[in-house]
Amino acid sequence: MSIKVRPVAESDKLVWRQMFDEYATFYKTAVPDGGHQTVWDWIFDPAADFWSEVVEDADGKLIGFTQYQLMFRSLGGGKVCYMSDLYVRPGNRGSGAGRALIDHVVGFAKANGIANVRWLTQDFNYDARRLYDSYVSKSDFVLYSIPIETQ
Repeated sequence: MSIKVRPVAESDKLVWRQMFDEYATFYKTAVPDGGHQTVWDWIFDPAADFWSEVVEDADGKLIGFTQYQLMFRSLGGGKVCYMSDLYVRPGNRGSGAGRALIDHVVGFAKANGIANVRWLTQDFNYDARRLYDSYVSKSDFVLYSIPIETQ
C-alpha cells in the first residue's frame, strides 16, 4: 500500500475531528467541549511547539494522524519530543501507516537536534505495542495521573 505523511491542513478539519473522536473512543474517553478547537488552534499556532501530521492512503484518503510536541527534560538539560497522539483507523492497521507516522516524528527530532522521542500507550494496546516494541523495549516507568477539578 502506498502511503504519504503530510502536515494536517485546514481542509482536513472534519476528517481530523472524526479520527480524533475515534482515537478518544479507543481509549474509553471523549474530547471535552471545546477540546477539538483548542487542539486545532495549537496545531496552527506558529508560537506553539505542537504539530500534527496525517497519513493518506494511495487514494488520498486520510487514514491516521499523529500529534507531537516539545517538552523539557530537566535531568537531561534539554528537550524531548513527546508524541502525545498516534492513531490509525482499524481497517488500515498493519499497512505501515503507524510506522510511517512514528518515522516522521523521529525524523523531525533528528532534524531539530532533539535527542529523544517518547510516548505512552495503555497496557491493553497490544497491536500498537508490537509496533512500538520494534523500535525500543518499553521503559520501566509507571505513569501517575491526578485529575484536578478546575471548575
